[in-house]
Amino acid sequence: MSGELKDLLAIVGPPLAALLLGLLVRRLLLAAARRARAQGTQRLRARVTQVVAAPASVALPLFFLDLAVAAMPLPPDVAGGVQHALGIGGILCVTWLLVRVIGALERRVLRLHPVEVADNLSARRARTQAQVISGALQGAVVLVGVACALMTFPQIRQIGATLLASAGIIGLVAGIAAKPVFGNLIAGLQIAITQPIRFDDVVIVQGEWGRIEEITSAYVVVRIWDERRLVVPLQWFIEHPFENWTRTTSQLLGTAFLWLDYRAPMPAIRDELRRICQTDERWDGRVCVAQITDADRNVVQVRLLVSARNSGDLFDLRCAVRERMIAFLEARHPEALPLLRVDLARGDSRQQASHAPPTSHAAAEQTVSPGAEDVNAADLAAPAERD
Repeated sequence: MSGELKDLLAIVGPPLAALLLGLLVRRLLLAAARRARAQGTQRLRARVTQVVAAPASVALPLFFLDLAVAAMPLPPDVAGGVQHALGIGGILCVTWLLVRVIGALERRVLRLHPVEVADNLSARRARTQAQVISGALQGAVVLVGVACALMTFPQIRQIGATLLASAGIIGLVAGIAAKPVFGNLIAGLQIAITQPIRFDDVVIVQGEWGRIEEITSAYVVVRIWDERRLVVPLQWFIEHPFENWTRTTSQLLGTAFLWLDYRAPMPAIRDELRRICQTDERWDGRVCVAQITDADRNVVQVRLLVSARNSGDLFDLRCAVRERMIAFLEARHPEALPLLRVDLARGDSRQQASHAPPTSHAAAEQTVSPGAEDVNAADLAAPAERD
């Protein structure tokens, strides 16, 4: 009986001890992670603990189980199968850890470059690079991790050798099938390096005005002004032209057009525009110009050109300038507003004169074309001679 009990303890004891030790370590690590979250993300030790705790709480119990299986008197095929499964779990835990490390580095870059400042061009550049490169690296790490786990199976290794033998055809077929995926991946790297768009850029995409809200490894999310979301593949931004209003700076010029009468007092309009801009905090002090840019037979076109720090302030400033200028003209210079002029004849004699039918001689004189060289005196006299 003692021998049987000894054999039972030899079989049950190591995994039981490994499970207990693994559960204890897991609880300690998760408690450390909760304490780190409570402390916030200001301390480096807390951030490292948050990143490492979750994968380690799974990897360490698997490691203890692997040691226990090695100490157990099991058949070689059974022990090999269990250790193989535990090894795959360890590979996936390492992959998980690397993904979390990359994500933590991305969050570190985002914290160091806040976009809630007035001049956030460098911050948006850094955030764009961090998000795109982080997504690409995480995808590559997951792909490599899964590939390493699959390559631990002998059958998969044999398939891999067969595929390598016919790599030309398989590579061509795979390349054609995965063209959208690799196209977006390469486009993401191009965007991260050349940065035609950045996080929080103001863009016009397919006629829609919006801001870049999210850049992933496959697509870009544009937040439209009316809170819709436009999802655009990364490759689209490489292959198609689009407008970027904040490519080098967030400062912009904007116009407000007015159609006024010819009697519009331009000096007073310029003084009023200057006063409107100086009393509006959205004006950045750079440009404040009023010009007549066009004229037709009824009205003149007056362009009010102003500047602002960003596109949001510029839109509101243009609306304010337009509204306040119209109110100023209505109150101070109503003659400047466009009028529809009608010339009405007065008096019976004038009406009769204006409506009297012209004589045939007068009508002929009014309709003679100065370039009608083919009509001469002989042609006009010919009908009389025939009579």
